Amino acid sequence: MSATQETATLGGGCFWCLEAVFKDLRGVTSVMSGYAGGEAANPSYKAVCTGRTGHAEVVQVKFDPAELDYADLLRVFFAIHDPTTKDRQGNDVGTQYRSIILTHSDAQAATARKVMQEIADAKIWPARLVTQIEPLTAFYEAEPEHHDYFARNPYSGYCQAVVAPKVVKFRKQFAEKLKRAAAE
Repeated sequence: MSATQETATLGGGCFWCLEAVFKDLRGVTSVMSGYAGGEAANPSYKAVCTGRTGHAEVVQVKFDPAELDYADLLRVFFAIHDPTTKDRQGNDVGTQYRSIILTHSDAQAATARKVMQEIADAKIWPARLVTQIEPLTAFYEAEPEHHDYFARNPYSGYCQAVVAPKVVKFRKQFAEKLKRAAAE
């Protein structure tokens, strides 16, 4: 692992789904669920769920750029959620579930626009991408009960119906990028 780390902040529906996927991705050193993209300071899960804080459920992903390129991280992001549905993912509806990339630098913003155009040009999704790209202004860590949610609650109804299928899709589509694939 290199001495430098980068941080990506991404929202694509429920943060439990994104966290479960990114924790398995080779080059990722940590994933934290939280809230960003809104105006309210120190929001709670309950407040964010109202849709009135302006925040999205996001994950903050720390990764080693020597092992995982930011563009490849974004390619995984675009594969594991539907970036064509405004303010929703499946049955989760509201601005808190929007598709959003919150950038940490001008270079990340340029890469995000480039990858988003690549995905659009490849016509991977049948409709126009609605993912927002904007600079990160603040990240608020989610409450402890949301950390490692899928790992701690794999048999809950939501995890079985929503999170597990995304994890399975990711593991199948990106098998060569899994942490355990590198160890084998």
